[in-house]
Amino acid sequence: MHLLLFNIYDSIRALGWHGAFELLRDGIVLGSLYSLVALGYTLVYGILKLLNFAHGDIFMVGAFMGFGVLSVLGGPLNAILPTVPLVILMFAVAMLGSGTLGVVIERFAYRPLRTAPRIAPLISALGIVFFLESSVQLITNSSHSEYLFYPVFQSLVHPAFTITISGIVEPISIIAIVIVGTAIALMLALVFLVNRTRLGKAMRATAYDREAASMMGIDTDRVIAATFFIGSALAGAAGVMYGLQFSDTYYLVGFAFGLKAFTAAVVGGIGSIEGAMLGGVLVGLVENFAGGYAGGQWRDIIVFGMLILFLLIRPTGLLGSHAIQKV
Repeated sequence: MHLLLFNIYDSIRALGWHGAFELLRDGIVLGSLYSLVALGYTLVYGILKLLNFAHGDIFMVGAFMGFGVLSVLGGPLNAILPTVPLVILMFAVAMLGSGTLGVVIERFAYRPLRTAPRIAPLISALGIVFFLESSVQLITNSSHSEYLFYPVFQSLVHPAFTITISGIVEPISIIAIVIVGTAIALMLALVFLVNRTRLGKAMRATAYDREAASMMGIDTDRVIAATFFIGSALAGAAGVMYGLQFSDTYYLVGFAFGLKAFTAAVVGGIGSIEGAMLGGVLVGLVENFAGGYAGGQWRDIIVFGMLILFLLIRPTGLLGSHAIQKV
């Protein structure tokens, strides 16, 4: 503990305001990615009370789909499309492919187990995790530690604008603006869908009482499949943005990323869309500041320590509510 406190004190003195801004900027970007994946956890849990631990690997598959589109179309240097249409196509393919994958997983891995003990879907989810990771490893012919590197779009890493702090110019890249802006836009679209559309009303009715919703004429299987599609599509979009931001992907990246996104969902209040966004940004900031001030070896310890703390002190999260007990 003394060593940790000394590292934090020494880092604060060395980094100053300049370093704090960098950590804040990168933490918000990382947190926006966590938020998009956390939305999938919170949507599925809200309807089925199911923790879809395969969701992180759907994020990983989305990243590889974006990489595949980029490779087929020649990459940034020899692309047959301009940058904007190429990136839009990457998003479209990753979101559609990941959404379809989510529906397939729900249909064959979860639907037959809805009336089974709660441990059964969890075991099924772990099986899907290993299946997806091994499949991607075989398809890409990756070794245990081999990363696939996204080619860098020079037009996206250029600064959109700069901020001067203590005489040092800090750039805000275009891709950072795209990631945060897209995350906010998708969250607002999801809030509108859930609160203002017919499908959203059906989702809320199914979440409250699936049997009663079915008796009222709602096709609950279709609603659940749509929920998996939406949540998985958001994870696919996050996968593409992860590759564009960090310039690599890895067939095991989804497991750790998914656990941190799950932490974000719990911290924000699992079942709350706004909570998922808030929790994602908070986890991203905590992880980045922990790595910057305490050292990289403390990042995961502090993030998952926060998860344990919330589960013990406030299991409903920041914006969550206690479940209504129906009798």
